[in-house]
Amino acid sequence: MSTFASLRYSIVLAGISAALLTAAHPVRAQAPSVVSGTLRQWHVVSLTFDGPAARETDTLPNPFLDYRMVVTFTHASGAPSYRVPGYFAADGRAAETSASSGNQWRAHLSPDRPGRWRYEVSFERGRRIAIDASASGEPVAGIHGRRGSFVVLPTDKRDPDLRAHGRLRYVGERYLRFAGSGRYFLKGGADSPENLLAFADFDGTRAARDTITRQGEATPVSTLKRWTPHVADWRTGDPVWQGDKGKGLIGALNYLAGAGANAVSFLTYNAGGDGDDVWPFVERDDPLHYDVSKLDQWRLVLDHAQRLGLYLHVKLQETENDDGVVNDSVRAVPTALDGGEVGVERRLYLRELIARFGHELALNWNLGEENSQTPEQHRTMAAYIRATDPYRHHIVLHTWPGQQERRYRPLLGDRSALTGVSLQTGWSGAHRMVVQWIDESVRAGKPWVVAHDEQNPHYTGLPPDSGYAGFDGVARPREGSRPYTAHDVRRYSLWGTLMAGGAGVEYYFGYTLPQNDLNAEDWRSRDRSWRWAGLAVRFFHEHAGAFWTMRNADELVGNAAHDDSRYCLADPGRRYVVYLPTGGTTSLDLGVSQGRYSVRWFDPREGGALQAGSVREVRGPGRVEVGSPPSAANEDWVILVRRM
Repeated sequence: MSTFASLRYSIVLAGISAALLTAAHPVRAQAPSVVSGTLRQWHVVSLTFDGPAARETDTLPNPFLDYRMVVTFTHASGAPSYRVPGYFAADGRAAETSASSGNQWRAHLSPDRPGRWRYEVSFERGRRIAIDASASGEPVAGIHGRRGSFVVLPTDKRDPDLRAHGRLRYVGERYLRFAGSGRYFLKGGADSPENLLAFADFDGTRAARDTITRQGEATPVSTLKRWTPHVADWRTGDPVWQGDKGKGLIGALNYLAGAGANAVSFLTYNAGGDGDDVWPFVERDDPLHYDVSKLDQWRLVLDHAQRLGLYLHVKLQETENDDGVVNDSVRAVPTALDGGEVGVERRLYLRELIARFGHELALNWNLGEENSQTPEQHRTMAAYIRATDPYRHHIVLHTWPGQQERRYRPLLGDRSALTGVSLQTGWSGAHRMVVQWIDESVRAGKPWVVAHDEQNPHYTGLPPDSGYAGFDGVARPREGSRPYTAHDVRRYSLWGTLMAGGAGVEYYFGYTLPQNDLNAEDWRSRDRSWRWAGLAVRFFHEHAGAFWTMRNADELVGNAAHDDSRYCLADPGRRYVVYLPTGGTTSLDLGVSQGRYSVRWFDPREGGALQAGSVREVRGPGRVEVGSPPSAANEDWVILVRRM
């Protein structure tokens, strides 16, 4: 077909050969349907139908709750096959028109394989049918039972675009792996601002109801974000809507990816929480009616992030609104979705997010930030996500350091619950905590993907760069901890996590320093930290070889107690990565190996090629001295010891 040359087209199925449709549903009896998008592997392919007319605020029937659209997409070979939830899309162009009504219904596929894909539509109406997979309803005439097909070509994208790698999956190991390229993933990105989506250019978005400071927490922000410092980072051809809306946030993502980061984190529901300015609903406290145009605009931004190579850390709720427990008399906190249970409100919330964003290739569903639900609620919530998400994305949980035993331990080894955890602890304690939860999950029979995503003290987090807006670069905690800088976070959070066998880090900004967790609009405030994270990720991909086969082995450098003076990650007998947070030297135990090993040094501050130190080669067996670094002996260094 000649239109494949550009691949940017829509196929109006009602106007093509009847061979694509079943005899039971002749073209003349069906509402028009459109396949749109770039018909290539791993790209977003959307299927849209003319269906029942509705408004966002309708109650009888509710277009989100009382209709259930599910499209089964199956590769012509028979596998894979996905049951994809569909959703009400208003007029089909809501990001541009701000429409709140219409008759368009849509589902998204990100196809794994080239070739012909077939689809079959199930579309029924009934009371609360959307959240009950076992319920039967009244078929919607003209759509229910619809069949068709389309042809997908191989991907034509290159790194860092995630469409070059495919869907990121949990594969029963400590690291996530891309289904297309087979590449394992390490992340280094932004955990702040948590209210990333509190953006003035999104429809229906309002600032916090009040700006009262709660003891021990951030002051809510009285204005929405415009991301003005990053408008200049927007590039011609990048997404915008309604003229030139979106440039600030799109530009911010461009900057972040260009600076070396590959992950971004955000809350999709913080009503009553620290920010109180992000929710997907038409109204803050109405979880049964969704803002279609706002969510369509969110999708434009998230799709762009994936093209930039940014992993999406979706935080579904925060502690103030996760279980309905109101423990703050200063500020009204809305009742949580179903009071923390997995009922009508929470099921609908999860279904809507999965239907609209589940096609994204690299994401995790975080059950909650600093979560306080019960283990049984965690299991039920995770099970519902698993049953609804056709792509089975990674599921994690975040909680306070002092709550980890209570929240995480009951879920160890549970096959239907978490595939990982998102850790919060002091920046200096990251290594030990990552080692602990990796080891415990392995012993329980289901290895977790463990990341360090929030650095305490909670009020300072990762400090800005020295010199940014006159800041001296030093965080001065109030509770007796020593002052520290971004260099310390690099040493003990970033490299401490990676050397523990962790999956990477996200950086949290606290709430007392410039560009904090709520008011941040300038990611350049931490420019050096993004670049250091990018250097670390590239080191493992470019120099360390099959890092996914390596395990934490601190004992090989004489650090059996994890005292943070030196770390080791090893595939014994083949490769060893040694990290010295404060420089100096160390010895390495090669065990019984009698082989020869090269010794090279990597600068985690400036990057560059591997360098030779005072010792170029060592030979086993037993303990050997690796020598001194090529320069700056008191700075941190990475040593790569490889069998020759």
